[in-house]
Amino acid sequence: MHNQPDTLGIVIKSAREKAGITVEALGEKIGITERYLYRIENEGKKPRYDVLYKLIRELSIDSNEIFYPEKQSEDSEIGNLLRMLAVCDNRALQVIKATIQAFMDSFSAK
Repeated sequence: MHNQPDTLGIVIKSAREKAGITVEALGEKIGITERYLYRIENEGKKPRYDVLYKLIRELSIDSNEIFYPEKQSEDSEIGNLLRMLAVCDNRALQVIKATIQAFMDSFSAK
């Protein structure tokens, strides 16, 4: 990982707050204690691989933010959208596609 010991915690905390999830709710969702998550976010604790995997998936974190934080991803917004789409079910994808199509239709009509 990166040289800065708190980079991982900052990325995870930022992603959790952006998602609007509390420490308690996230801990429960991925099967860890609030204290363990707090230590990861604020004290530089390095999580086990299985916990890191669950955090990345649950918070839709681009793993490059963790392993290559010095790189600025030019397409981070597109990457975030793709990660969110990857966890949608078929019905949600249909709604999203219809919404995008309606937006594009109204945009091109102007």
